[in-house]
Amino acid sequence: MVEGATPVQSFFRQTVKLLKDLWEDYFYLVDVRQENRRLKLELDSLKRENSLFRELVATQERLRDLLKFKDVVRQPAVAGQVVGLDPTGWFQSVVINKGTKSGINLDMPVVNASGVVGRIVSVSPHYAKVLLVIDQNSAVDCLVQRSRDRGMVRGQSAQVCQLDYMVKSSDVKEGDVIITSGLGRVFPKGLPVGTISNVKEGEGTLFKDIEVTPAVDFSKLEEVLVILQTPSEERKMALDN
Repeated sequence: MVEGATPVQSFFRQTVKLLKDLWEDYFYLVDVRQENRRLKLELDSLKRENSLFRELVATQERLRDLLKFKDVVRQPAVAGQVVGLDPTGWFQSVVINKGTKSGINLDMPVVNASGVVGRIVSVSPHYAKVLLVIDQNSAVDCLVQRSRDRGMVRGQSAQVCQLDYMVKSSDVKEGDVIITSGLGRVFPKGLPVGTISNVKEGEGTLFKDIEVTPAVDFSKLEEVLVILQTPSEERKMALDN
């Protein structure tokens, strides 16, 4: 009788032990799954915080460069953030989050740490529209920094502008830096506009065919400075010119 009962009891003990182990393994796996889910959520949160931190650092670096450029300009200026593009698509322009409430008016020059961005063409109490120098309707009186030859930079595309009215006898070459001349009563003298990237002898004309790469990377434009020229300053610039 004992001989017959022993295998059965052993079988039941093993079955119970197996079920117990499976049950414990199940709860262990449930705990592991929950722990993995918790760790994943924490990791995702840390990734978001890290991304926000990197963006904050990048923004601070750009603003620091803007403040340095403001010291170079030595005129009152207001920093603004690009918050929109021209909705019509007809013009190369952006909208910034500062307006007349911040002292901004029409035709004020707009720059960033790299150089000339454009000028104010429309303004409201809290926003302003900036016509970029790469727009075909834009024209900036400029100088070749090295030779002091004078011309007019006009917009062509986001990558290229053209330097007009540069006579064939002028001393210009690839790599020359183009700066604002101070004429035109908009931009102060000496601001970077771009670099000559191509020079050709124009056919059937007195002028050279010159391409200029803008100093500003307009595909990454986020913050700008609006130079606050008072009416008296504008009149002084006109008299000086």
